[in-house]
Amino acid sequence: MVSVIIPTLNAEIYIDAVISSLGGQSVKCEIIIVDSSSSDRTASIAASGNAKIVTVRKKDFNHGKARNIGVQDVAGDTVVFFTQDALPYDKHCLENLLKPLESSEIVASYGRQMPRSDASPIESFARLFNYEDKPMIKGREDISSIGIKTFFFSNVCSAIKVKEFKELGGFPENIIMFEDLIFAANAILKGYKIAYVPEAKVFHSHNFSLMQQFQRYLDAGISLRTNAWIFEHVKANKEGLTFLKQEMLYLSKKRQYHWIPYAIAESVFKFAGYWLGLHGIAPSRRIAGALSVAKND
Repeated sequence: MVSVIIPTLNAEIYIDAVISSLGGQSVKCEIIIVDSSSSDRTASIAASGNAKIVTVRKKDFNHGKARNIGVQDVAGDTVVFFTQDALPYDKHCLENLLKPLESSEIVASYGRQMPRSDASPIESFARLFNYEDKPMIKGREDISSIGIKTFFFSNVCSAIKVKEFKELGGFPENIIMFEDLIFAANAILKGYKIAYVPEAKVFHSHNFSLMQQFQRYLDAGISLRTNAWIFEHVKANKEGLTFLKQEMLYLSKKRQYHWIPYAIAESVFKFAGYWLGLHGIAPSRRIAGALSVAKND
């Protein structure tokens, strides 16, 4: 039995389809919903799909803590993490995600995110850039060649061995985001490997506004600043510049020229948020009050 943990908050527009798809997987699974006191029908819909419901107070929500709470109730030796809006591409998603864990040296795996049908050209490119169709097994020996990407790991669709998860201390609970990246870094530095499995596909994308991207990257910078030990092992690289250059080429090839100014603006907002967060510089109260992003997504 594989346990699938899904943190939720007001997810009624997604959760029925996600639970139904997970129920039709080629691998049997139990579903554990860690719900942050949703005010909609999330819990009742999940319960009707035979999911187990664990409720936490909204004000106590934390990405790492919610997932750690879910692991306490798992029945099997492997746990799968999904987000509330990640929809499996086919019935073999979990089966493909779990295959690499047959190796004793691989402690975790993560799948490929595909853009939804309503994804903007910019969001579609981001998924293509970050989630290629080539499988990869990452270990400590890869740090010198790919830097911080060695630690990249996404809880949108991932699987982890329960025994090793607990031995490694689970997810950190003292950060805003990147609990998955911090866990992966900790595992890799202790000699384990992480597998990227492009055959394990989910539909997942967001059309964030510029201000939402600013907030997300501000949170990212803060999270890495509070875990600065990572920079003892990897150096900052030019990944952002590479992303922008390839994005320009992608939009040009697609003849989506009108998206280019927006893509440049988005890069500026991302960099500004990340830099401010990384250096511990808080935006003004007026700016901070204007920022909004789904913290539980």
